[in-house]
Amino acid sequence: MTGNQQNDSDLNDGTMPLLSHLVELRNRLGVCVGIFLVLFIGSLIRPFGEGSANFADLIFEFLQRPLAVQLAEQGGRMIFTALHEAFFTQIKVAFFAALFISFPVILLQVWRFVAPGLYQNERKAFLPFLVATPVLFFMGGAMVYYLVIPLAWDFFLSFQISGGDASLSVEVEPRISEYLSLVMRLIFAFGIAFELPVVLLLLAKAGIITANGMARNRKYAILLAFIAAAILTPPDVISQVMLAIPVIMLYELSIISARIMVKTPEYDDDDDEA
Repeated sequence: MTGNQQNDSDLNDGTMPLLSHLVELRNRLGVCVGIFLVLFIGSLIRPFGEGSANFADLIFEFLQRPLAVQLAEQGGRMIFTALHEAFFTQIKVAFFAALFISFPVILLQVWRFVAPGLYQNERKAFLPFLVATPVLFFMGGAMVYYLVIPLAWDFFLSFQISGGDASLSVEVEPRISEYLSLVMRLIFAFGIAFELPVVLLLLAKAGIITANGMARNRKYAILLAFIAAAILTPPDVISQVMLAIPVIMLYELSIISARIMVKTPEYDDDDDEA
């Protein structure tokens, strides 16, 4: 074999795996985008014609139910002040619903793309994190909907004022776009915050951080938890504390899990002196 033929052979050997990886990546991205588009368009279709509810309507009704329960006695309502506001709100609901439902499928495609390049022990180590990611995210969203939102809405509604003979009443009439933005912000803030154990354990597995290091920096983690809660949640103490406390608990759980799952190498004093 001549030198030129050998170089061509080496180039082909190096190029083909790269091309196959790019094709595989394209296919996986195509599946993710296809699933998302099907769910997005399906959320906007009205199956029983004009006037019937689509999936986006049902999702928005589900999201505004905590507020509807608290405003039931006074006959509260939601409004939109721009002609296009209700339409774009429904588009946002369909987008978030499609992203939320397709999230496990996207993770599965990521796993199928990455798994062939991992050793058997690496697959066993990585698979629990892949399963825990959507579970923890859904746990964070469930905590927001069933615990945080009712308490936060009760706090905000306490600022309403009943009118009298010489004063006007102050009543809430939330805009649908602002309400959706607030609810989705809370859901994603708690969902992402609940991913803390996954991130910390992956960093510990990679040797970037250690359980002892996390324990030593506990006070900084607590401070950062309250700062993040103040940024990600509305400006009320209830939602901020209810985000910061679970994050701190998850941080402590990460320390315990890292000590159990990650084996740190032990060095003898003689080795250190050498």
